[in-house]
Amino acid sequence: MPDQQAAIHFAQNDPIDTLRGNEPLVIAQLGQSLDGRIATINGHSKYINHKEGLTHLHRLRANVDAVVVGVGTVNDDDPRLTVRLCDGDSPKRVILDPHGRVFQSAQIFSDDGPEVIIITRNDMDHPMYGRAKILALDHQNGRISPENIIKCLAENGMARLLIEGGARTVSVFLNNDALDRLHLIVAPLILGSGQPGLALSCIKTVQEGLQPKVGLYELGHDILYDCNFKA
Repeated sequence: MPDQQAAIHFAQNDPIDTLRGNEPLVIAQLGQSLDGRIATINGHSKYINHKEGLTHLHRLRANVDAVVVGVGTVNDDDPRLTVRLCDGDSPKRVILDPHGRVFQSAQIFSDDGPEVIIITRNDMDHPMYGRAKILALDHQNGRISPENIIKCLAENGMARLLIEGGARTVSVFLNNDALDRLHLIVAPLILGSGQPGLALSCIKTVQEGLQPKVGLYELGHDILYDCNFKA
């Protein structure tokens, strides 16, 4: 049996270094426990990962044109999606909301941060029209494809995207081969039950699994897996 440990090494450079530049990029970040959980069964997730993971997320935001989240993340977590824990400009903020479910009281609409953009269906009269920029796209059964989302945002000057959450949104992009990179931050914690992270289409054999080129980085107490799907 080959020595699998020989293929595992920790990179010494900054994990952000390979992301700098102006070329198109679609990257996602997901934080989880050792057993692949992003929250307990009742949704408690603060904080699975340590403060270095949150700082890393802010550094990712500072290196993209837009941060993209599903409407569930906005309604459940009420995030600001701005850069506060590092130097750099805050990106535009994009909400995927094909059914007009976003809470109008969300702080993202009331702060003085960057522009808020809502991507919705082209047959939807979105309730936040006038309070956010609305981009209406074709859909199939209420679902807008990641390919169309990426294309639309690029046409509007946002070619570098951070797919921040939630786990379902990240999974949809990965399942549709729409991610260049995934930063998976794993904490030394076992929950034993709870909400899983990635949920992709079923496969029959191990060989069918995704095999990205992976770099490992120490991130405080956590380990960052830099998964490159386009290497």
